[in-house]
Amino acid sequence: MNNLNGTFPRFSPWVAVIAIFNILLHFVFYNTLGFHRDELLYFSLGQHLSAGYASVPPLIGFMAWLMIKTLGYSLFACRIIPILLGGLMVLVTAAITRELKGKQYAQLIAAIAYMATPFNLRTYMLFMPVCFDCLFWSLLVFIMLKWINTRGNKYLLLLGLTAGFGMLNKYLIAVELFAILIVFAFSSYRKIFANKYFYFACLLAILVFLPNLIWQLANNLPVLTHMQALRDSQLVHVNRTAFFTDQVFLIVMASLLVIPGLLHLGWAGTMKQYRPLFMASILSLLIIALLRGKSYYTIGLFPFWIAAGGVFWETRLKSIVSRILLPASMVLLTIPILPMGIPVYHAPKLADYFAGAKQATGFDMALRWETGRIHSLPQDYADMLGWDEIAAGAAKAYSQVPDKSACMIYAEYYGRAGAVMVLGKKYHLPEPACFSESFFYWLPRHPQTEIKSLIYINDELGADVHDLFAECRLVASVNDTLAREYGTGIWLCTNPHSSFNAFWEQRVTQIPDPFYH
Repeated sequence: MNNLNGTFPRFSPWVAVIAIFNILLHFVFYNTLGFHRDELLYFSLGQHLSAGYASVPPLIGFMAWLMIKTLGYSLFACRIIPILLGGLMVLVTAAITRELKGKQYAQLIAAIAYMATPFNLRTYMLFMPVCFDCLFWSLLVFIMLKWINTRGNKYLLLLGLTAGFGMLNKYLIAVELFAILIVFAFSSYRKIFANKYFYFACLLAILVFLPNLIWQLANNLPVLTHMQALRDSQLVHVNRTAFFTDQVFLIVMASLLVIPGLLHLGWAGTMKQYRPLFMASILSLLIIALLRGKSYYTIGLFPFWIAAGGVFWETRLKSIVSRILLPASMVLLTIPILPMGIPVYHAPKLADYFAGAKQATGFDMALRWETGRIHSLPQDYADMLGWDEIAAGAAKAYSQVPDKSACMIYAEYYGRAGAVMVLGKKYHLPEPACFSESFFYWLPRHPQTEIKSLIYINDELGADVHDLFAECRLVASVNDTLAREYGTGIWLCTNPHSSFNAFWEQRVTQIPDPFYH
């Protein structure tokens, strides 16, 4: 990237070192645990390319398709993109710092602070829309800073492209866009609304996002169904007080930059031209809190605040000792809490670690799941266990079916279906049937042959299935007590009393939309 008007320095070479280190750190521990529940869903989407899906826009499905076609269905194929994006985010944070007129030391400590945040460690360990979302939010800030500093119309066009692709990834970015436009309308930057390039940017954003918008309209806006299900099952448990306290745990030692960064943006005279963008970031935070958003929905705001903190400390710290002590303290104090951000141990040792941490500190936030209940492992970690057992159990049951053309695999819930869809590839399992999430769109409405055997995957045997088949035998189950899927069973059901196909077709017609759990 070129210097701003030739005045400010390029990246410190140490920033590139930190970016590489962030990549290597995630790569070393990427396979300590297995696939995450949601990763199995997104890799399943990659096998059915579409302009939209039940709960997410299409970008994540396209990226999964790309990885499947190039690297297959391995955990490495799943994790390589987020790992590389983690390195890129270090560079983006440093770039934001530079646009705030931060020189090499500011860029360096901002890069270190970003790398040390638990949200960076966790986000760029998993293949999910959130890893792209943080990038798009940060790119919007970077592009707006470039526009503020240069008034270059090309940055408005870049803003439109970034907004469009951001919407193709996650609709949450609309909060940031809305906040920027509202604040700018009441600031000196309202002149942007008289610039024709702003409207060209809006048109670009709409054109990029249009395929998904058309898909949503053609499918009766499933995003509304998803948001209602999300609100009823998860967001209803969000405590707004806990939401704000959780922000501290998302950054921990990076608060040494975030807090002074917020103050610097809010009151320093040198930051006056960036204050509307700062106010937009605060408005975004408040909107997310008002809507009872999950704590991590805010992580796209932190690189901006971290960057401002880097600029603050660069102007305050003059001695070599103090300049070394600040980043060193962030790194050294992050090491003991590293398992909270990234699984550096296998599951049993992680459980021991979190039990000890809870006993020593009294804090149980990391162990609180989206239901509000406390468990032995963080939900993300518990969601990365048990899937190999499900796939292997389904394969064991499938091997016992004499006529495989007359067999259906049914999984209750998208994670279990994803285990068959992704991990089942090595066992040559057919695609499962599932009413959950986007699997609903791929259901066999009218099976081509009369189904004589059903492999049923659920936490218990459904009464309707038990009544339909003469024999239902438990073949395997998930025995890992730390897994969220602990107790999930795989049943082989044979000898139907009546036509399964007639039962199935009636069942399909009773559920008009994807069924969310």
